[in-house]
Amino acid sequence: MDRQKSAGGKSFDISKQEVWEAYERVKANKGAPGVDECSIEDFEKDLKNNLYRIWNRMSSGSYFPPPVRAVETPKAGGGTRILGVPTVADRIAQTVVARRLEAKVEPIFHPASYGYRPGRSALDAVAACRQRCWKTNWVVDLDIQKFFDSVPWDLVVKAVEANTDLAWVGLYVRRWLEAPLRLPDGTVQQRDRGTHQGSAVSPVLANLFLHYAFDAWMARTFPTITFERYVDDAVVHCVSKAQADMVARAIGNRMVQVGLRLHPDKTKIVYCKDGNRRGVHEHTAFTFLGYTFRARAARTRTGKVFTSFAPAISKEALKKISVTVRRWRLDRKTGRTLADLARWINPIVRGWMQYYGAFNRSALHRVLQRINTYLMRFLRNKFKRVRSFKKAKAGWQRVISQYPKAFAHWAWITAF
Repeated sequence: MDRQKSAGGKSFDISKQEVWEAYERVKANKGAPGVDECSIEDFEKDLKNNLYRIWNRMSSGSYFPPPVRAVETPKAGGGTRILGVPTVADRIAQTVVARRLEAKVEPIFHPASYGYRPGRSALDAVAACRQRCWKTNWVVDLDIQKFFDSVPWDLVVKAVEANTDLAWVGLYVRRWLEAPLRLPDGTVQQRDRGTHQGSAVSPVLANLFLHYAFDAWMARTFPTITFERYVDDAVVHCVSKAQADMVARAIGNRMVQVGLRLHPDKTKIVYCKDGNRRGVHEHTAFTFLGYTFRARAARTRTGKVFTSFAPAISKEALKKISVTVRRWRLDRKTGRTLADLARWINPIVRGWMQYYGAFNRSALHRVLQRINTYLMRFLRNKFKRVRSFKKAKAGWQRVISQYPKAFAHWAWITAF
């Protein structure tokens, strides 16, 4: 392999500053320890030597990643997903490569690609999807089956090498793709395809692969058809059922060509039925990035009610939030103060409000009201003098009038 000699005699020209900046990004993202059980705090106990070791090995071509720790997480729709957690040192090394690669490929990416890109977010994708559902009647709701477990290595490496002349970028990408997975029972699983979901380099690899496999192919094959893609989650907009059928078949064939497969049950054609669109279809709703799009009551600026096709938080996301709120057991935390509880839950609740409240925020009110119910029970359990409902209600009114901004969600709802 042709290697670039650095000024310091190293095989590859990687600066110590790059490694330092990668460490700062990894630290900001936090994250769990890998197979070595070394946390970020542990890593920082010998920070200078640990960072030097990463730089020295990467620069000389002798860096080999350790196995990736497998962690099972529940899926919103049921079942579990395996996340791969690299060690802290490996996340830093991956971030060095990811940043170099991102700088090269970001300018070529399609404007309809929203996942893990600077200045773009999932909410931007939801907003674009909402606008296009108003303009076109049909949607192909795509589900690529086990994308992160199935993506073929040879095509990933080919896409990487087409976008960089740095030999070390391709070299380390191959090594990370081939890194084995250590399962919870301690066994090590070798792999022959896929990229670890949860690793620092996976997002840019996934985006780059799907740029060629999907985005650029769509732009060539169906230049007038719009879509939104957030990594492996995509929605395609069509003007008729016949067009949607044709596009869905073509995309299915394209996925087979690149070593993937559309999920036969989860991929579906949806009619964006609202108050003006007539006719019936098997599917009239779909979920994208935690939002369910379906017919909903809406109001014009003049107050007139009509039926729109619009997004709101999905049932799955609501259920997940409800489970989290119940597990907090706020009503039993009588050893804490209200201020303690606010400091604990406000960052989490504020995140829910900012994301799921961006569209049709009233759909969040019921679960926010449930938090208030637990807080009311907390007051009644903590203070004997307000155990009667009448006194507790009066005490609640005093608290929200004196401290109206104590809890983030009180900006929207104070009822219980």
